[in-house]
Amino acid sequence: MKALVCGAGLAGLTLAHRLSVLGVEVVLLERSPKPRKQGYMIDFLGPGYDTAEAMGLLPAVREVAYYLEEATMVDECGRRRASLPMVLLAPDPRLDVMRPDLEHVLRESLPPSVELRFGAGPIAVDDRGGSVRVNLDDSSEFDVDLLVGADGLHSTVRRLIFGDEPDFLRYLGFHTAAYTFHDDELNEALAGRFWMTDTADRLLGLYALRDNRVAVFAIHRGPDPTVPADPRAALHETYSGMGWLVPKILSKLPPPSEIYYDQVAQVLMPNWRKGRVVLVGDACFAVSVLAGQGASMAMGGAYVLADQLTRTPSIDQALSGYEKLWRPVVERTQREGRWSGGFFVPGSRRVLLARRAMLRAVQLPVIDRVASAAAALAGKPSDLIQTLHRSQSTAAGP
Repeated sequence: MKALVCGAGLAGLTLAHRLSVLGVEVVLLERSPKPRKQGYMIDFLGPGYDTAEAMGLLPAVREVAYYLEEATMVDECGRRRASLPMVLLAPDPRLDVMRPDLEHVLRESLPPSVELRFGAGPIAVDDRGGSVRVNLDDSSEFDVDLLVGADGLHSTVRRLIFGDEPDFLRYLGFHTAAYTFHDDELNEALAGRFWMTDTADRLLGLYALRDNRVAVFAIHRGPDPTVPADPRAALHETYSGMGWLVPKILSKLPPPSEIYYDQVAQVLMPNWRKGRVVLVGDACFAVSVLAGQGASMAMGGAYVLADQLTRTPSIDQALSGYEKLWRPVVERTQREGRWSGGFFVPGSRRVLLARRAMLRAVQLPVIDRVASAAAALAGKPSDLIQTLHRSQSTAAGP
């Protein structure tokens, strides 16, 4: 079998690795001319953690991970409002990893048989029943047994096969951004914790990275899903006027090309496959940054898809099996993501004060709910990945 995977993010890299190891010929395409450096810190746990372990990549991921002890909320004057141990927000086993670093680990681990091409993407797809012809924007074409769209929230493969983007995107009412900059003094002051503003309608998060870098994570409410043409100007307009460290953070904004900026949305689709074309990761089941599970779900879903493609007797059965196994996990995670937005970014001063009171006076019920939600998200998907890995190991024999 020959597969063409579009998108060299976490889902595409995981799928290409697994398929190649299991004997499938794989071509992996990435429209970007080079690996992207933009991204934010992710809680790497649950299905993603177990997928990395099953692939033998956990030691390499640990080498690039960070170890944050707690999340600290401060008001606009820098006064501490609450501190939560990270283990309560994201249960162990967990690693805190920058998305570009995790992609680097996966990219470096690709078997030599995987053909990885940057600067190329699909412009036309012809599903011929027993094969798929894919035309690329560099004038080349491929005839393959399977086309996989792992090309993210704004998937080109999804648009070419399933229709226009607005039909599947559910805007959650937020915009998000991330960037990094160098600052020795601030890096030292932030070390070991995830700092975030305890504010209504908008949130800024900070954490220290290696090489004296500081990472910024931003999320704010907005009625319009349209991404601004100038993310620097949009961030200045949205966050100017806030106190604490915010003026300094805004003064460190890099060029627009070095800022990750997008709407916060989920992808809801009645079907993830059509003929010999299938979607994986954010292309078909984006859970949103609010769910805190996007990277893990992308890797876990890719692992399940690869397992089904090499376990079942036909591609059609494999694609059906993948969706049957993974869709319930996705839908539960998406529900949790829709709930969490109101907790992390209160929509009014009144709701913000109510959250402060809960965290100060009756923290346990709040923490229990957050921890239970995270544990639920980590449980069933992990069980599935572990079960598939054990069955593969048993089939392979000693």
